[in-house]
Amino acid sequence: MSLAVRNLTVSHDRRPAVHHLSFTLRRGGLMAVVGPNGAGKSSLLRAIAGLHSPAEGEIVAEGRVALLPQQAGLDRSFPLSCREAVMLGLWAECGGFGRIAEDGRVLRALEAVGLSGFAGRPVGSLSTGQFQRLLFARLLLQDAPVILLDEPFNALDARTAADLLALVRRWNGEGRTILAVLHDLDLVRDEFPETLLLAREAVAVGPTEEALSPANRLRARRMAEGWDPHAEPCARAA
Repeated sequence: MSLAVRNLTVSHDRRPAVHHLSFTLRRGGLMAVVGPNGAGKSSLLRAIAGLHSPAEGEIVAEGRVALLPQQAGLDRSFPLSCREAVMLGLWAECGGFGRIAEDGRVLRALEAVGLSGFAGRPVGSLSTGQFQRLLFARLLLQDAPVILLDEPFNALDARTAADLLALVRRWNGEGRTILAVLHDLDLVRDEFPETLLLAREAVAVGPTEEALSPANRLRARRMAEGWDPHAEPCARAA
């Protein structure tokens, strides 16, 4: 298995955002994560990426993990050029004080996402679609076997979404394991053979058509609506 999540609980102030979740994803698997707002989807990806320590359970990933976060959580006012932003994808290779050799990888990554000629442009000058292309270029340089995508096509124009979806298909064709948080169920059905339907707990996981059955989607909605944010903290997540 390329990714295994076992009895995972991810908590905020001891209140679980993800509750006793288990699933596995084979090497080269392509899985969507779907669920109501507040279902714990982003918390799950952050935990797998090592950005949020689990309260319980374990995560086993084969090789390095790369995360594409939601744009809304990123500060674009920091004075970076597009070249510098993409070079951050080489952090694991050179560390905080290592010297990055300029061997053309940054420019090739920018070209691959349709941003040729943007190397010197300030990040803050980019449109939403251009900035998402930039984040995909950074992922290209991370060259990770496990890729996590948090709402990768949200608020994008049709051409940008199609171009970036083509990159996802390419990565998957190279044998990379991809887990993506998505809201467009038609896209999920067309492109993602496996789905995790999440409402803090797993409602269903498996083949997409089965996971997204009307009964499962109704159950997920009811679980989300019935969640009490003021309930007692999870005793097992202490």
